[in-house]
Amino acid sequence: MSDAIEAARPLIAAQALCKTYITASGASLLAVDRVGLSIGDGELVTIVGPSGCGKSTLLRMIAGLDEYSEGVLKLDGTPITGPSRDVGVVFQSANLLPWMSVRDNVALPLRVGGKHTAETGRVDRLLEMTGLGEFGGRYPYELSGGMQQRAGICRALARDPRILLMDEPFGALDALTRERMNLELQRIWQQSGKTIVLITHSISEAIFLGDRVIVMSARPGRVLRDIAVPIPRPRSLDTIIAHPAYGEIAREIRGLLNAEGTVD
Repeated sequence: MSDAIEAARPLIAAQALCKTYITASGASLLAVDRVGLSIGDGELVTIVGPSGCGKSTLLRMIAGLDEYSEGVLKLDGTPITGPSRDVGVVFQSANLLPWMSVRDNVALPLRVGGKHTAETGRVDRLLEMTGLGEFGGRYPYELSGGMQQRAGICRALARDPRILLMDEPFGALDALTRERMNLELQRIWQQSGKTIVLITHSISEAIFLGDRVIVMSARPGRVLRDIAVPIPRPRSLDTIIAHPAYGEIAREIRGLLNAEGTVD
C-alpha cells in the first residue's frame, strides 16, 4: 500500500466488528468476530477464507445490506447504517432480468434512480469498456456466463459508485473463462480507479487480483492476516506465477488455513 493511501483516512474502516444471528430455535450464532480492517481509496483488496467463515456477511455489512451487532464500521468516516449509492455490489450470479436486453439490465439502477434518460451515454460507455458494446441489444440467454458477469459488473458500475463489492463473482465459471475474467477485472479496475473488495475461495485469484489479501478464519470469522502483494501491475497469469513473492504468499495463506483445519 502506498504512503499516500496510508496517510489518508481509509475509505472503509472496521473496528471490533461483530455479527450475531439468532437462529430459528432462539440460539445465538456468532458469524463475524471482532474484525478489524482498513481499505484505502482506489485499492483492490481480496478476502479469502473457508466456506461459512463470514466473508459474505462481512461484505453485506459493508454494503449496508446487513446490520452489524457490535463494533464500528465506517464509509469515508461516516457510520454505515444502510445501502449507499457510493457502493455497488456484484454477486456470484449475474441475476440479469431475462425479459430485458443487456443494455436495459445495465441501465436498471439509473431507471430506478430517475436518471436513465440523462445518463444513457454512461451505459454505452460501460458496455464498450467491458467489450459488450455490440451486445447491448441482446438478451441474457444469448450471452456466455463470462459475458453475463461482465454485464453484472456494468450494472453495478452504472451509478458510478466509489466502491465495488464482489462476492465470489467468478466462482461458477469454468477455469479458462475465470482466468479471462481475472484479467478483465484488473483492466476495468485500472481504467475506472474504483475501490474493489472481492471475496474468493481461490488463493491464486486472491493473489493475482489483490493489492492485499485478507485471510479469514473458520466461523466465527476473524482476520488471521492482512498480506501485502508486492507484485507490479499490470499482472499477467504467466508473470505472476514466476514472481518469487507469489509462491511465498500462497504458502503463507495455505499455512494459515491449514492451521485452522480448513484445508485438506
